Amino acid sequence: MFVFCIESSHQRGLGHLYRSLTLADELKGRGETVCFAANRHQASHDIILARGFDVHGYELSDEAGSWEPTLVEEIGSAKVWIDDRLNTQAAHAEAVLAAGLRLVTFDDRGDGAALADLNIAALVFEDIDGLGGRNVYSGVEFMILNPEIGVHRRQRDGLSSILVTMGGADTYGVTIRVAEWLRDHSLHATIVTGPAFQHVRELKAVLADAAGANLIHLGSVPSLAKEMGRHDLAITGGGVTPFEALAGGLPCIVIANEEFEIPVGKALEKLGGARFAGHHREFDLSSVFEDLPIGSMSRSAMKSVDLDGARRVADLIGGLKL
Repeated sequence: MFVFCIESSHQRGLGHLYRSLTLADELKGRGETVCFAANRHQASHDIILARGFDVHGYELSDEAGSWEPTLVEEIGSAKVWIDDRLNTQAAHAEAVLAAGLRLVTFDDRGDGAALADLNIAALVFEDIDGLGGRNVYSGVEFMILNPEIGVHRRQRDGLSSILVTMGGADTYGVTIRVAEWLRDHSLHATIVTGPAFQHVRELKAVLADAAGANLIHLGSVPSLAKEMGRHDLAITGGGVTPFEALAGGLPCIVIANEEFEIPVGKALEKLGGARFAGHHREFDLSSVFEDLPIGSMSRSAMKSVDLDGARRVADLIGGLKL
């Protein structure tokens, strides 16, 4: 059995959850048994259960190393523990290994990452040599992306439709400021918010005042991949979402929600399919919207990001059972 251990909430966001679910689906498709250990956030648990996986709750406040053995015993028959929490502590890693499991981490700079069998660092673009782990794999080719994107993958050649999607939580309410900018520039856009979004009242106020613009708000859409397929440009955060967009040929404007997303945004711009507007505290959409070469950006996007990352990572993790 493979155990995915994640943190998911309004404050933390849902990106780790969705990435883990995509990899869990890949492993399940290979006949493997998968379950989740997640902090007690009901919306996240509901999403996991709806995808057909068991979920075991744990408390974020519990001291690292104090709860893992009990959870491992509760789950039973676990062989590989997969941390998608960014900052694995040494006490946590030691507890997992002491329970007889192999350890995998993602984009991890915690002191426990050095004990991991694998550290998959597809979202790390700075100081890669400083990453801990017995085996470290970096590069866009290990990006775990929703395979449904392939169904909607297409070349864009003009700009007629804009999508705004700042993540399942949008902790800092960046959507509100993006909507205000679009309203003030009389632009048309579809705004998608996720299940942990807590700024609905503020967004409704902006939409009510958008006389010169056509701003449509959608809640949690059944398929973000399908929604992406309808548009010619996306405004996103600096997590996995812009890579999914690029894999589908959808050019992006990236706003970093967190400090560690700044190098991600810059790296995406270098790939040619995106422009980086800055950190959410002081982003600038006006400059990045100037003379957008949608056609060439779309071609660069599809050339630079593929959809085989989940398969590559599952191959690596599957070997750890031996």
